[in-house]
Amino acid sequence: MEAEAAAKRTRDSGEDAAAAGISAVIPGWFSEISPMWPGEAHSLKVDKVLFQGKSDYQSVMVFQSSTYGKVLVLDGVIQVTERDECAYQEMITHLPLCSIKDPKKVLVIGGGDGGVLREVSRHSSVEQIDICEIDKMVVDVSKQFFPHLAVGFEDPRVSLHIGDGYGVIGFMLCSTEGPAVDFQHPVFNIEEDEHPMKSKGPLKFYNSEIHTASFCLPSFAKRVIESKAN
Repeated sequence: MEAEAAAKRTRDSGEDAAAAGISAVIPGWFSEISPMWPGEAHSLKVDKVLFQGKSDYQSVMVFQSSTYGKVLVLDGVIQVTERDECAYQEMITHLPLCSIKDPKKVLVIGGGDGGVLREVSRHSSVEQIDICEIDKMVVDVSKQFFPHLAVGFEDPRVSLHIGDGYGVIGFMLCSTEGPAVDFQHPVFNIEEDEHPMKSKGPLKFYNSEIHTASFCLPSFAKRVIESKAN
């Protein structure tokens, strides 16, 4: 009887963990499983679940992992980890902004963790930064658990709009108007900018030489494209 009771407790705890986004296969691990990559999963060991909540739009979870620091998860999908967030935030920001001469206004759709804002704020030419984030819980959770990301919200140029970004887009990001943009050859070197935001820390991933590399295709991809063209 005791063995059966212990087995039931283990089974029940596993079901609870699975419902919370924690892998029931290996207790104490978070596993991200997606139909986009069948037959595999990305798993991180969970030291402690720091936050769990459900907004009007999605489930939100933050946990302390053993190897990637704090992790933000939305609807079971990893959005940010402290260890490698710099790669995404820096590349999605500086590749376009350093390819445009003296950008003045920036619109960010989503990005409620504040990481992109942090990077945009490094550009001294930018005068206005608007961000539209549909889920206020994401912003609040980031400010509480990811202050190194949410520091972007502190910039006085930033205006936060809680709501659907589709309702406020007043221009096309890929407009054919204006001068052509050569993303492979930056016109501005952010590493030489003396803006005070640099005091928040140096760039960890991006540098001006990465523009050329970002648009180089691996050999297998080139062969696929060439085969489609012939």
